[in-house]
Amino acid sequence: MSAWAELFPDEDHRFHLALRRVGLREFFAATSEGPRLLAERRHWLEAAPGRHAALLPEGRALAATLAAALELEPGQTVLQLGLRLEPDFLLLAPGEDGRHRLLGGALCFPTGWSLTASLGRPLEAIHGVVPGLNASLASPIQRMLSQLKPGAGVGRANWGLAATPALNLHPDQPRPRLVEPLDLAQVWLRIEHQVLAALDTAGGVVFGIRVTCVPWAEVCADEAVRRGLHRALRTMPEPVLAYKGLLAVCPSLLRALEA
Repeated sequence: MSAWAELFPDEDHRFHLALRRVGLREFFAATSEGPRLLAERRHWLEAAPGRHAALLPEGRALAATLAAALELEPGQTVLQLGLRLEPDFLLLAPGEDGRHRLLGGALCFPTGWSLTASLGRPLEAIHGVVPGLNASLASPIQRMLSQLKPGAGVGRANWGLAATPALNLHPDQPRPRLVEPLDLAQVWLRIEHQVLAALDTAGGVVFGIRVTCVPWAEVCADEAVRRGLHRALRTMPEPVLAYKGLLAVCPSLLRALEA
């Protein structure tokens, strides 16, 4: 069974957190993919630093706490941290109303959204573009963030389908779309492995993201994944399919999974 088969349980589509315990240092530890990832991160952070790294003044203490938690040199900017760390990272903290909002981070490999356009916004506002997500998960997400304790982290994963294995899908970055006639050789499963960990007792949280792209042929080689993905796509509401860029090609994807 594939390491990511848990993303596709044999059940109808629904938004769910599916959390598991993950250590902060474990998630941010160097991997064999490190040289390639860090080289690409450097490319984007040098080519467009204002697009991929930003921090509100009230987030500086959290950035320092993250560096200390990962045993990195003090005094580094989020851009410098972004050059050192393989995963993307976002810094969140509760506002006066208790809702967590985005204070900044280093986001080199976004999936269709902009860090700078989202600075200062609460999570439910950022998630508002996803049809049905807030209705299902806004309260559970806020409750989970409020209950995190320093030293403890939780992990989850999210998935989509893309027409490219490129990691940087910033909205200002040109990229191909899934269109008919569908070329299955150009379909990729895009997985976001995520961690959320408390950084202090005041509710500050780091949100780490690692992106993996898997070719369609590899996806289809796992029968359990084929079955679970087919059911997820078949039962996914049209507004969600449209948001994910899959509405026009969903019939072709279903036929391919049935073959």
